[in-house]
Amino acid sequence: MDSVFAAIAQGPEDPILGVTVAYNKDPSPIKLNLGVGAYRTEEGKPLVLNVVRKAEQLLVNDPSRVKEYLPILGFAEFNKLTAKLILGDDSPAIQENRVATAQCLSGTGSLRVGAEFLAKHYHQRTIYIPQPTWGNHLKVFTMAGLSVKTYRYYDPTTRGLHFQGLLEDLGAAPAGSIVLLHACAHNPTGVDPTVEQWEQIRQLIRSKGSLPFFDSAYQGFASGSLDADAQSVRMFVADGGECFIAQSYAKNMGLYGERVGALSIVCKAADVASRVESQLKLVIRPMYSNPPIHGASIAATILKNSDMYNEWKIELKAMAERIISMRKQLFDALSARGTPGDWSHIIKQIGMFTFTGLNSDQVAFMTKEYHIYMTSDGRISMAGLSSKTVPHLADAIHAAVTGSC
Repeated sequence: MDSVFAAIAQGPEDPILGVTVAYNKDPSPIKLNLGVGAYRTEEGKPLVLNVVRKAEQLLVNDPSRVKEYLPILGFAEFNKLTAKLILGDDSPAIQENRVATAQCLSGTGSLRVGAEFLAKHYHQRTIYIPQPTWGNHLKVFTMAGLSVKTYRYYDPTTRGLHFQGLLEDLGAAPAGSIVLLHACAHNPTGVDPTVEQWEQIRQLIRSKGSLPFFDSAYQGFASGSLDADAQSVRMFVADGGECFIAQSYAKNMGLYGERVGALSIVCKAADVASRVESQLKLVIRPMYSNPPIHGASIAATILKNSDMYNEWKIELKAMAERIISMRKQLFDALSARGTPGDWSHIIKQIGMFTFTGLNSDQVAFMTKEYHIYMTSDGRISMAGLSSKTVPHLADAIHAAVTGSC
């Protein structure tokens, strides 16, 4: 008898995670994976931060720790510390109890919980996302029941921000629309607005009564400064208005597989935040009941101990600086080869990714001839590069651009 699922079609590989699947199948000794956004050391190895190892050791050695369920909203201490990290130590929103925070399954889970909440409780069902954006955004919001539209963000001719287009599109969006914003280190382009441009964006969004939804996946990882990378969010919170913030500790603490994150909803009044919190529980309970305890305990241990917190900041800055150094090395290597075109965007962009400007044919050529794996839109993870592999990548880009093998 045939399976009742016999008619199910084979699903396509995820466009980002599928890059690693293809990379793993390649037997070449010179293969290079620049697809998935995970930090690598100069030796090309995954990194567990020393401060994370210390925190885990403390937790393991604590005989009072148990494996009981967390509450629906997660580990309360972690939630408080996480809201403080993004909003600032002296945030009036926190002091006035206007922030509802739920520990969620990293950034993706935080976005999904926020989207489910909005689909149920917000008067507008349309969210505007930047073009381009992280590949999973469209799916997360659509699956939650929101209608997704785009606003112009990246200008391929300048390989920078299409600021005029952004203002025009958000200005034309219906009043009250939800607007997704990358807090810093825009993925996939690495192009961020300036502080002055952020202020114009804030004024426009507030004048339209739109609702900002920040995706903060790289706080501290972009510039090396936790405060500088939170500036966009804090500008919006400082005006007393409301916003959503999805946070992840995958990149900045290297807690990728622990799935540590949070959704914070900044409200105009404490009583509103309390009711929002009660409804967040009703979204989460039938979804996954409550979040895991271990990763959030690691993060809370680091955030609440001043010595460990300072050690984390030093390690975080070192990761950010290595990525910035890779940008300069790649730019210098392309300049030395006389590769046609202006490659200055590589050092102007920020964060884990560089939007190279390479097209899908050039990417396919680099994979076939040089065993270099990246997403077909030409996005490369700078964190996957090292001083040893920069020349190989520069050779491949040069060959792809000049059409020589």
